Amino acid sequence: MKKLLLCVMGLFMATAHCSEPELTIVQKPVQMNDTRTALTLEYLKQRYDIEQDEPTITPTMVVVHWTVIPTLEQTFAAFDPAELPAARDGIRSGGQLNVSSQFVIDRDGTIYQLLPETYMARHTIGLNYTAIGIENIADGKDLPMTDAQLEANSRLIRYLAGKYPIEFVLGHSEYQAFKGTRWWKERDANYITEKNDPDPEFMQRLRSQLTDLALKPLP
Repeated sequence: MKKLLLCVMGLFMATAHCSEPELTIVQKPVQMNDTRTALTLEYLKQRYDIEQDEPTITPTMVVVHWTVIPTLEQTFAAFDPAELPAARDGIRSGGQLNVSSQFVIDRDGTIYQLLPETYMARHTIGLNYTAIGIENIADGKDLPMTDAQLEANSRLIRYLAGKYPIEFVLGHSEYQAFKGTRWWKERDANYITEKNDPDPEFMQRLRSQLTDLALKPLP
């Protein structure tokens, strides 16, 4: 009887595992050159007073964004250069490192990886040293977030939470909730931008799919 029970349990677990489709992540790396490495190390030192030999992070949170840029290829072209382009002069005071993100999710839910998960990307003021960024091809108006993107974000975050001690999942619009907390490391109190991505409804739907991860509420 005990052997039969173990066999039944094993069959159930195998079936449950097979019913979950394998997470596919398409590798689409941006330029990983000496310039990007040097600028990332410089950013860590100047913005966060963190000095280290490699531009790596220990992820404890995931920040969800939308690009406003309407296509994957245009988004890749914007993130690919290591140095901030002239068009982004508004945030040049924060450093010469170009903005980027570890992941981008296209409108059909395809997940692309631009940078290694633990390589710092410039995507959220004050938190880049500990945050993995997920960009979504959307703008909240003409290109609202799709159900396919919701599902892809949920599955990707589950994957990341299985590898790293992820405590928080937040939208870019919520990042200022961390000001004044132990997680906030931006040295310039005036270096702040107002964000509205993603919309609150999307973040509510996303977090409702992740309740079993026991994430912490935002500060």
